[in-house]
Amino acid sequence: MMSSWLVVILAFALCPNSRTIAQQPSPTPVPQRTGRSYTTPDLPKTPPTPGPTAPSPITFTDITTRTGIGFRHAASKTSVKYLLETMGGGVALFDYDNDGRMDLFFTNGASLKDPMPKGELPDKREPKYSNRLYRQKPDGTFADVTERAGLKGDGYSMGAAAGDYDNDGFSDLYVTGYGENHLYHNNGDGTFTDTTRKFAISGSGWSTSAGWFDYDRDGRLDLFIARYMDWDFESGSIYCGGALAGLRAYCHPDNFKGATNILYHQRADGTFEDASKTAGIADPSGKGLGVAFADFDNDGLMDVFVANDGVRQSLYRNKGDGSFDDIAVMAGAGYDENGKSFAGMGVDCADYDNDGYMDVFITTLSNETYPLYRNNGDLSFTYVTDSSAVGQITLLYSGWGTRFIDVDNDGLRDLFVAQGHVLDTIEKSTAYLKYQQSPLLMRNTGKGFVNVSATAGPALNIPIAARGAAFGDLNNDGQVDVIIGVLDGPPLILRNMGTRNHWLGVSLSGSKANRNGIGARVTVTETGGRKQTFDVTNAGSYLSSNDPRIVVGLGAATGVRSVEIRWPSGRIQTLANPGIDRYIAINEGEAK
Repeated sequence: MMSSWLVVILAFALCPNSRTIAQQPSPTPVPQRTGRSYTTPDLPKTPPTPGPTAPSPITFTDITTRTGIGFRHAASKTSVKYLLETMGGGVALFDYDNDGRMDLFFTNGASLKDPMPKGELPDKREPKYSNRLYRQKPDGTFADVTERAGLKGDGYSMGAAAGDYDNDGFSDLYVTGYGENHLYHNNGDGTFTDTTRKFAISGSGWSTSAGWFDYDRDGRLDLFIARYMDWDFESGSIYCGGALAGLRAYCHPDNFKGATNILYHQRADGTFEDASKTAGIADPSGKGLGVAFADFDNDGLMDVFVANDGVRQSLYRNKGDGSFDDIAVMAGAGYDENGKSFAGMGVDCADYDNDGYMDVFITTLSNETYPLYRNNGDLSFTYVTDSSAVGQITLLYSGWGTRFIDVDNDGLRDLFVAQGHVLDTIEKSTAYLKYQQSPLLMRNTGKGFVNVSATAGPALNIPIAARGAAFGDLNNDGQVDVIIGVLDGPPLILRNMGTRNHWLGVSLSGSKANRNGIGARVTVTETGGRKQTFDVTNAGSYLSSNDPRIVVGLGAATGVRSVEIRWPSGRIQTLANPGIDRYIAINEGEAK
């Protein structure tokens, strides 16, 4: 008699970890056109064992209720299983009114008909589909200021990217979605103006993650937009159901063609031009979901990493002449160690091993493991997913929003992942895979990673269908908090309760460089000699925008010897012996 595990594995072999796994029966007739499904022959013969675990040095507390935030994401699910329904939404963490407290913006879906009439687009006329902006008050609660701010939005929204594109001292907001995107100018009085048409910056198709960066170091922020696929409601209504007949699924992206990313370059007069083709980032085979920026070769120019779903990853090296080369494959970061593509979704870049070079972490679907690439310092990467224990820890999970954050401020950056499978009945075909999954916290030990989620607080043990996630310090205590967007549900807001380790917060303001200091390289040298390196960016994760400030964990170090800032303008500025356990504001060019 076969064991129950073998039965599960055989069922999984017929209907694998793909987006064509059986779903709920469709009440509508099955269309003539059907989408592809595929099998995975090389499945483990025994259930995978969990990766290494350890007690958590910190705990996160769920403060969602006490914040007063009443937002609930509305996906508008249909029986047709439009892929759009299962991919949102995003979170932006930014201080839009310059009061020193981080505010929150959530993207939302829009009304979908079942099925959608040909040529019709989703709309937000019902209030439950509005995007939402929440202003943080002095007592730590939040007030819904969406109506006054003018940010209800239009269409089916996906991601958000905050950035001061006109260097006026107020953070603006770019919101991506299906059909078109929207640029909202911050007027400085608590309101925003939609300037999309003015600047012809709406994009088209299905846009996902976006981020602001100054790729040509002219002091003006440019905008990179990842686009997912060449998809519409007609092509997206094909029937996908895997091996089990009569059950409908969200279709795998293999059923659709890719879409080019978009790069908007900001001209000297403040207008934008589409530089995608001339810059060399308009690859039609890409299926971009996540985007992150980092200076991978330490040449002072910000490069771009795009997490692609089901096709090779993209690493666009900035050549310094306004163009990029995609070197992902040559650098060893295009595929996994077996030369296979994977479902890249969220992505982040940071120097997790403190060697002065930026590394890459990507989230994927279950049974793929989350790739971790260590930068070798010569424009090549080593796939360290397994040797770091990340592979064993993540095999059963599906990740979206993610970030390298030093949760315990010990000077080593850890990994946080917002999780949940893309398929809402995955466990009906594979019992050991779950649709709702609890968040994952992997602590960096300096020799690898251990899973500390089980003891990091009750909130990290509650399964949810997470998607976007933003990271930053909500209460200015030097501990990085987490805001998770939940598909078709309320967000999860996690406060980091911290440790006694010392820390230093750094906030930059450019003068010749862009106002946000995006693209600056910050090197912090502790009194004991250890150095930590940071590239200033609020991009990364999935569909989300993070706190632009840097929090440097110092562990037991009693002080900082120096903070060196290499500004995008080329200026190098050093601050000696700053005070610790506080935030310091550094303005470009000020004498220190």
